[in-house]
Amino acid sequence: MLSNIRIMVYKFRVILDAEDDVLRDIAIKDTDTLEDLHNTIINAFGFDGMEGGSFFLCDDNWEQQDEIMLFDMGDVPGEHKTMSDFKLNDLLYEDQTKILYIYDPFVNWTFFVELAAIESEDDSEEKELPALLFAHGVLPEDAPVKNFDDPISKDDIYGDFDDDYDDEDFDMFDGDEGFNEFDYDDNNY
Repeated sequence: MLSNIRIMVYKFRVILDAEDDVLRDIAIKDTDTLEDLHNTIINAFGFDGMEGGSFFLCDDNWEQQDEIMLFDMGDVPGEHKTMSDFKLNDLLYEDQTKILYIYDPFVNWTFFVELAAIESEDDSEEKELPALLFAHGVLPEDAPVKNFDDPISKDDIYGDFDDDYDDEDFDMFDGDEGFNEFDYDDNNY
């Protein structure tokens, strides 16, 4: 007996994290894998596909959660699940629509990927899937540089951590001559 499984079409908007608007709208079957989505994205943006990539599940504020890589980089083969292990409909649905995609981790092409629509395959105009639906903007020659040096205060880093030391506790090191007071000579050991 054949089951009556209904294939759905997922329509994604993929936006490059850059100052200029560079985006692609793509359609893909919900039963395709994250690896299929990876390949669709790199084709839509014109990459050669010679580099790896990762998806990050995200919350509604684009905060990264679990990473899913193209290749298993664990010490033990099969230790980590890869993109080919996950169907899109296992991870993305009406209440979970956002993922982050990084292509080429050495230069970090970063894309915001959002599930914009879910249609039944019967209702969809796209018969050949995956498909590029819309393209806007030109991919820059180089990946946009990320500024990871945002000014952060000590309070942001350490929060409520209190080690019971203050600057006066470290005054004993001012003017320290190292081991010279012990007649230690670096060249004679």
